[in-house]
Amino acid sequence: MSLQAPPQPSATTAASDLLLPTVGDKRLLLVCGMNEASLDPPSAEAVGAEQEQGVAEAEDGGKASEKLPPPLTGSSTASGGLERGPKSDISPFNSFISTISQKQEDAGSSPTQFVIADIKNVKELPPLGHDVRQKQRNSIDTLPVEMKVSVPPEAPLPIQTKTVQDFQEDVEKAKLSGDWKTVYEFYSTTFDSFSEVNTAFKKYSNAPFNSIEDCRVDIKFVNAVYDALLITPQDIQKCVLKGTINGLLQEWKGSRTKDDLRAYFILIQNPLFSNGSTYVIYAHLLRQIAALTEGDHHVLVHWFKKMSQKKLKMIIERLLQFISLRLFPAKPEELPPVEKCNWWIPSGTKVLSLFNAANNLANPPIIPYTDFYNSTLDHIDLMEEYHNWQSYGNSQKFSFCQYPFIISIAAKKVIIQRDSEQQMINIARQSLVDKVSRRQRPDMNMLFLNVKVRRMHLVSDSLDELTRKREDLKKKLKVTFVGEAGLDMGGLTKEWFLLLIRQIFHPDYGMFTYHKDSRCHWFSSLNCDNYSEFRLVGALMGLAVYNSITLDIRFPPCCYKKLLSPPIVPGDQNTPVGIGSVTIDDLNQVMPELAHGLKELLAYEGNVEEDFYSTFQVFQEEFGVIKCYNLKPGGDKIPVTNQNRKEYVQLYVDFLLNKSIYKQFAAFYYGFHSVCASYALLLLRPEEVEILVCGSPELDMNALQKHTQYDGYQKTDVTIRHFWEVVLEFPLELQKKLLHFATGSDRVPVGGLADLNFKISKSEASTDWLPVAHTCFNQLCLPPYKTKKELKEKLTIGISNAEGFGLE
Repeated sequence: MSLQAPPQPSATTAASDLLLPTVGDKRLLLVCGMNEASLDPPSAEAVGAEQEQGVAEAEDGGKASEKLPPPLTGSSTASGGLERGPKSDISPFNSFISTISQKQEDAGSSPTQFVIADIKNVKELPPLGHDVRQKQRNSIDTLPVEMKVSVPPEAPLPIQTKTVQDFQEDVEKAKLSGDWKTVYEFYSTTFDSFSEVNTAFKKYSNAPFNSIEDCRVDIKFVNAVYDALLITPQDIQKCVLKGTINGLLQEWKGSRTKDDLRAYFILIQNPLFSNGSTYVIYAHLLRQIAALTEGDHHVLVHWFKKMSQKKLKMIIERLLQFISLRLFPAKPEELPPVEKCNWWIPSGTKVLSLFNAANNLANPPIIPYTDFYNSTLDHIDLMEEYHNWQSYGNSQKFSFCQYPFIISIAAKKVIIQRDSEQQMINIARQSLVDKVSRRQRPDMNMLFLNVKVRRMHLVSDSLDELTRKREDLKKKLKVTFVGEAGLDMGGLTKEWFLLLIRQIFHPDYGMFTYHKDSRCHWFSSLNCDNYSEFRLVGALMGLAVYNSITLDIRFPPCCYKKLLSPPIVPGDQNTPVGIGSVTIDDLNQVMPELAHGLKELLAYEGNVEEDFYSTFQVFQEEFGVIKCYNLKPGGDKIPVTNQNRKEYVQLYVDFLLNKSIYKQFAAFYYGFHSVCASYALLLLRPEEVEILVCGSPELDMNALQKHTQYDGYQKTDVTIRHFWEVVLEFPLELQKKLLHFATGSDRVPVGGLADLNFKISKSEASTDWLPVAHTCFNQLCLPPYKTKKELKEKLTIGISNAEGFGLE
């Protein structure tokens, strides 16, 4: 299959007179009329001329000597009916993030040198080789702690004498007296410029600044000021917004200072930006933050990760709302024309990526990664986004796929399914053309991957079929059990997966080891002559994703991280695959007891060498024989000490999760990617791959009841009421059996049980009969049992003895 070059990875309140300036304020729309196709900032003369006219109209007596900061260049919009500019003003921040974040993994294994593009001079990039593409993938957005960033200079500022307590006392007095003059003066002064913002909120210390971790902002004071702002009179809120404009329009000379970054850090938290009438100001703030250098972004990311969960969540929701309302505005007349501000969405998305990077950098993450999902994107043309992303090197159009953290797992599943369907169609079409070109009669079976197996020889037959038909793996799967009359409309395929996985993962089979403490399987490290069965398991997982089947497989999360290392199979077969950057936390997901012991070793306060008497070796039992492996050359002669114990633990973890199972996992990796070779995998986090493969184990029968369809029954019928009473009283095990009986799988697909299209049909058979299921259509045929007791008895018998297919 030929793959295109992937991209360089790089509910609101209605507008009212409460908040000013209005959308029509020309002072804010100066930049909107600029030449979008230009890659260079406008000249000072041009900007000055525009400002002189705009400011004069916006404010009487205003000065026209201010100079706008350079805007982001050559912008384009997202989608959903929005016009797109010819070039993108956003060089995806993810390319910077993901490239740097893989330095440790790729160090010493590749001569590739990563080059960070200058955001102000975006140029069309040359085609990339296969190995370079995958190193610049855009699957997870993180920033490395070790990146060297020069600390911006600190400027001397006047010291603010007002304290949090003083401010709160002023607010309380104003609320009682109705005289807000003192509070007004504080707000108008504080937000009049970036320097005043720093004067009010900057913490001062005699200690030299030597870390980007400390923003030196009085967070408590900032929170108090913003909390009070929401209850102040309108004129105070207006003066805050007016002051913010002044700060954004100030003249910039040279690089941004630490105080400038501090001002951005404080202004982005303004709660007034939740109101749609402030979006013009908000958009320009986002644009300036997005246009900062990589080093400045790095500083901001480290500051963002220090935010509280509540504060971070509010800012994320505000940004997502901003993007959603620009895509689908409730009142389009309240926002500037799309063609004048098609940089809004790229700017907002890029700033959102900074917060995503900060969240990933925190350990543990401050908020779940799912909080960055924007469900509004489920309603745009996702395939257009995907195709734009694939051709990014040529078209340079903005695409949400450049920032996959914002796309929900449901939307990603749609992209993967449609991409898979297109590949299936292409493969089937090619088979048909080849057949016709040889003047052979076409056969409909050639359009499918037909797998014929015997139940008694399930694994061997499946392995033989998939090996023999490896060229057909991307065709639609159809399964036939030899000697059975069942026709595969989806149900036989589901059962084939279920039985095959159950047999392969049985402890007696020896391929995988089940760890009771973690309740998951891991690869057996025992050497064998043939690793083809591991390739079969990988192919099964790939076929499941490809054919939208959920599997009951319990691998730890680090397995899926390794499966995406790299997400695209390297062109050079000598390149190692499946080697993930693993930590003791990954080991804890597989072998928690061993991980606990290693953590105790790291925390031990005594003499490690004398008390533990360990060397850099690992001992494993293989077929009753204890074998030892050196963790490094000469490891048997290197004692573990207080000084080298961190190295020992890291090598130990790497041996268990990478080196000792390399051949097994490599076969598994190639099996999976033999089916799922697609750049759509670059969009996925490891956790999302797990959900696509296994679904979710969380059953919500109330959601299933709410979305069930009926044929021959009404939801108020006695039989249906009895059915749901029985099902909701079932223990979890029986609920899973019911789901498996009716659908062929006991796992919940992406989107939840609400998306299962479950149907209950009235069976005309005698009430002496058991219920019947059509797993191909997720349909349960239920006779009209007269009593709840009878229904429970027949249903329990039916779902507990369900294996095999037949024709009625």
